[in-house]
Amino acid sequence: MPATATAAQRRKKSSSARRDDEAPIIPILARKVREVEAKAQRGKLGPTNRVKFQVIAFLVREERARVKADTSLTDAARVELLKRLDGVATILAKTAARDTSLIQLLEVDQATSPVARRMRRDWLLESGAELPPDELIITDTPAPAQQVVPAALAERQVVPASIEARQMANPFLAPDLTARAPRDTPRRRLDGWELMGPLYKAFETGAGGAAASMELPPVPEFDRLSPRGLEIMPHQSRFLESVREGHRTFLLADEPGLGKTAQSVLAASVAGAYPLLAVVPNVVKMNWAREVERWTPHRRATVISGDGEDLDAFADVFIVNYEILDRHLSWLGSIGLKGMVVDEAHFIKNLTSQRSQNVLALASRIKEQVHNPLLLALTGTPLINDVEDFDAIWRFLGWTTGDKPGAELMT
Repeated sequence: MPATATAAQRRKKSSSARRDDEAPIIPILARKVREVEAKAQRGKLGPTNRVKFQVIAFLVREERARVKADTSLTDAARVELLKRLDGVATILAKTAARDTSLIQLLEVDQATSPVARRMRRDWLLESGAELPPDELIITDTPAPAQQVVPAALAERQVVPASIEARQMANPFLAPDLTARAPRDTPRRRLDGWELMGPLYKAFETGAGGAAASMELPPVPEFDRLSPRGLEIMPHQSRFLESVREGHRTFLLADEPGLGKTAQSVLAASVAGAYPLLAVVPNVVKMNWAREVERWTPHRRATVISGDGEDLDAFADVFIVNYEILDRHLSWLGSIGLKGMVVDEAHFIKNLTSQRSQNVLALASRIKEQVHNPLLLALTGTPLINDVEDFDAIWRFLGWTTGDKPGAELMT
């Protein structure tokens, strides 16, 4: 009886080996999808496992097409291989049902990152596949320059008459001759690594499990920034001292009422970041104008309404609400803005929304035109679900590109 059982096991093992020889990538996919499933059962998938999920979906589609087209396979072998691929696909579907944000990664036309292409290459090489040379060497091709005004919004653009007068008065913007870092950092040992997961983790937990925080600059002995009759609080003073030292990108996540607007207005004055654009909710536009007048009385603010017929084109601070930003992208991207503030920055959390794309495109244009511009994100609720909600805000600030940390962090 034991001998019979052993023979059956040998026959089963031999049959499994033959199936694996016919499609050696399938056991790799089965192992990887179980790893992703186990991670998903313990909580929402992080960036690394999201990439793994996407690569599994791509390879399942590729292998299904190959198996169907392979005339050397018997009908029974083809049915068996397709059945095994269906098993992998079923696990993907169940995992996506648990975390619905994964569904978009199943789209056929979903773009793949260099990290995903490297992962696919490594799995195929592990399976013994022979790849053409162009698939063996994967480079991080720079993303095409993002257009500030997408084609769909081109017809909606307006240029107020006062803006034309400003441009005629100063037809040539002063060139920014400040030395700037190269757009593409040289390749380093970590270029092929998935780094967004560790970055998110580092934002939550510091070294040795301590709080992920750093000491703020000391409170200056004298308040030299606020106008006569007004006084800034210690936390505001520390922030402005950091601006004075040269820092230019900030996420201010203080609770409402702690003076984030005043901090932004004074920061622009300290940094000399004029013209400054403030993108704010409609209900606080007038309050922003009052705060500019209150904290920096030597500066002029203008509120953009409708098509901008009444705006002061020679103002220092332009204040616009999210809802009408789309029709003013063209001229805002050409007047030489040196700073940008996004109030209630959690409004841009959804990267697929037109509102978020408008803000990010305009911020990209400012970074192209100005070395080290002042970029401020203000929100009392930066996280709605989890730490990945920071993604859009970090992109706005230039801290990440979405796929990996930005050039400064990589350096």
